[in-house]
Amino acid sequence: MTAFVRVVSQIPNQNMLVGFPGISATLPRLEGKVEIRPTVGISAPVSISLVTISLQRRETIHPSADSVAKKHLTAPRKEITDQVGKETLLFRCPTGKEYENVYAMDLPFVIFIPFGRGGEELARRVPPASLQLPSRTAETYYEIVVTVQQGHTDQRKHLFPVPISRYDTLSTFGMYNRPDTLDSLTDHLVKLNISLPRWSYGPLDPITVNVRLQPNPDWLSKARKITVKMITVTIDEEIVYNHEGDEPVRKQKTLAKQTQTVGVKLPEAGYYTNLGLIFPAKDMRDSDGVLPRGKQAFPMYSVSGFTTTGTLYKIEYYLTVKAHMTSAKDIVVRKAIVVCPLDHTQCKKEMEAIEQAAKDAAYINADNPMLPAPTIIKTDDLNALHALGMTMVGNQRKLLIE
Repeated sequence: MTAFVRVVSQIPNQNMLVGFPGISATLPRLEGKVEIRPTVGISAPVSISLVTISLQRRETIHPSADSVAKKHLTAPRKEITDQVGKETLLFRCPTGKEYENVYAMDLPFVIFIPFGRGGEELARRVPPASLQLPSRTAETYYEIVVTVQQGHTDQRKHLFPVPISRYDTLSTFGMYNRPDTLDSLTDHLVKLNISLPRWSYGPLDPITVNVRLQPNPDWLSKARKITVKMITVTIDEEIVYNHEGDEPVRKQKTLAKQTQTVGVKLPEAGYYTNLGLIFPAKDMRDSDGVLPRGKQAFPMYSVSGFTTTGTLYKIEYYLTVKAHMTSAKDIVVRKAIVVCPLDHTQCKKEMEAIEQAAKDAAYINADNPMLPAPTIIKTDDLNALHALGMTMVGNQRKLLIE
């Protein structure tokens, strides 16, 4: 009899993902149980020899998938599969037996997600978040792999998608809230300085840029002739496919743009201004205003992409400020920023949950986590059919009436 396998959370209606991936203090992990039942009927025994569980990450890229003309002319989709963490043995039949006949099995499990701290995990990357770009030009998704062996020959793998997000880029972290400045000097006449109050942003977050143009005091006579025509601020997204390979492919697009017309001579004290723009958000509703059902392997984000680095691709964001001038060369400053899939308000709400998860994780031993005992109903157990709601009356199986 072929086994019916499914993976569920240990507590009904609760997410299997516990903790916050990317934050080591919360011990991010997947907690659940594997349920094995007969495929046909309810009381036919299933022969089980071995059950293991693991988490695997799949990445695919096809840089030309967004172009109908190039899609079939370029190289096919590239895909890699990598195991995350360790494979865990959930059940093995006793030595000397080929299999164990069971009516039902509930096998609790916990899979710790690497967080890059301590011992052998030090050299391992924190897994990137689940993401699917438009037209599937790049995607990362995770699957729980349950391997069930029935006898010597029949071994089957059952795949269950699980979405995973990253929380180490929240805009509420102090590391992203320090003011950051950057200078650029195209020629010897003018220096462009920009300052950002913070440098992590989410959908619909306001971005404020302090811009400062200063003349070179050694060349004031020439600097007085300079006219500042306009100042432009843009947010650029750069996707690098196969960035660790021999032939990386770069694609860049502008997400938002703000232009301020100035038209004044450059003062001796310099020119100061503030420019602001809103980070664009993706409308998740369709043309009828209905929020569609999300895909099981991918969380629903209000942005088309965010800062992430995988094996086959990476996504980076830049804030570019350009000063257009006469009698001097245009000056460009390009500053890398971090894009988070959550806006600033949502990030604030997550901070309390992260703090509580860190307190809860302090009581967990990653080397020997306490799990509920497995439930295995064997055919030769006393009143084994009671677990299926049945009993034997004479030589016939009848529904059990309590």
